[in-house]
Amino acid sequence: MNRFKIIAFTHKTTDINDIGKFHISDADLKSRLEFLKSSVNAEELLYLSTCNRVEFMLSVNENIDQLFLKKFFNSFDTNWTDTEINWSIENAKVFEGENALRHLFSVASSIDSLVVGEREIITQVRNAYEKCNELGLTGDLIRLAIKRTIEVGKEVYTHTNIARNPVSVVSLAYRKLRALNVKLDARFLIIGSGVTNTNMAQYLKKHKFANFTVFNRTLENAEKLAADLNGKAFPLSELADYKGGFDIIVTCTGAAESVITPAIYKSLVGDDKSKKVVIDLAIPNDLDAEILNNYDVNLIAVNNLQEVAKENLQAREKELEACKVIIENNIEEFKQILKARKVELAMSEVPKKVKEIREVAMNEVFAKELSSMDAQSKEVLDKILQYMEKKYISVPMKMAKDILTNQK
Repeated sequence: MNRFKIIAFTHKTTDINDIGKFHISDADLKSRLEFLKSSVNAEELLYLSTCNRVEFMLSVNENIDQLFLKKFFNSFDTNWTDTEINWSIENAKVFEGENALRHLFSVASSIDSLVVGEREIITQVRNAYEKCNELGLTGDLIRLAIKRTIEVGKEVYTHTNIARNPVSVVSLAYRKLRALNVKLDARFLIIGSGVTNTNMAQYLKKHKFANFTVFNRTLENAEKLAADLNGKAFPLSELADYKGGFDIIVTCTGAAESVITPAIYKSLVGDDKSKKVVIDLAIPNDLDAEILNNYDVNLIAVNNLQEVAKENLQAREKELEACKVIIENNIEEFKQILKARKVELAMSEVPKKVKEIREVAMNEVFAKELSSMDAQSKEVLDKILQYMEKKYISVPMKMAKDILTNQK
């Protein structure tokens, strides 16, 4: 377990706007993570990015000290200056070994989330693993850790009230929107058709909003969401030319740079001087900050949802202890899983060796004796050898597991 390390940037330690510095676009994910993994000699690497955290999970023998972190962040973005690298080193939260596992279990259980009790995080953890596994970045240790993490998250949600009357970043954003007394005929521009915007759109549709225009890089995905909302769909490339007007923008894309630039916003708003609402749940933000200096905008973003999230935490605080007990129990169980897995890996050559001994015995040592046996006798002997072969493999492996897992 000592090889398991996490380098994290979360809403608890880092300004949410700064977390966007660690966003990697899907197009660059494979090349950048492969380079990063190779540069720090990591055996495994998993990258988790959400609206309020970015975490790097590694299997690596080196200690995560200042020298390692400098090499890590220099490799994460080769264009970064010393100032950016030093800032990252100072703001990184590092977890190692058992503490890393405890942190990961807490993340998946949502007790480390901006919105305690939100269930989306368990799906985000699973999706991050599947994506990195497909890219060939993960291995046995992270596989076992994530498998157990998903189980822990489910156990917490099932056996505690931490997720009772569930909330999420999306629901908090919608709550702030409704507090503005928005009219039901308000014109919505939805930019991006991923999970976050789709969930927001469902809230809006449920509460009888009906005027939607959807933009997305892939027109087909925009059309799917627009069809569900009975709205219109356009490719994102046509956003700057849109002249239909709007009252509210809901945006959440995976872009590394601002999608709504000052020039695009100026084109969208035209001569309309009324106050607009922008719900920007992207990290980094889709709305260029300069727009706020020049236009009357009521911005609802992840960083200004934190006060509402604190109220949610207070309401669920009494459940935290029950969650922590589940987490601690699973840490102890995972230690036994790792010990058992260590035995399996160490003894993985045993079946091969036993089969080799059997082949030598039958084809060389006792070949003459076997040649004089009839077919029925050979069949009986073969069954006996197969039975003994299985026992020679399973019995010592079970004994080794029992000995190792019972050690304190």
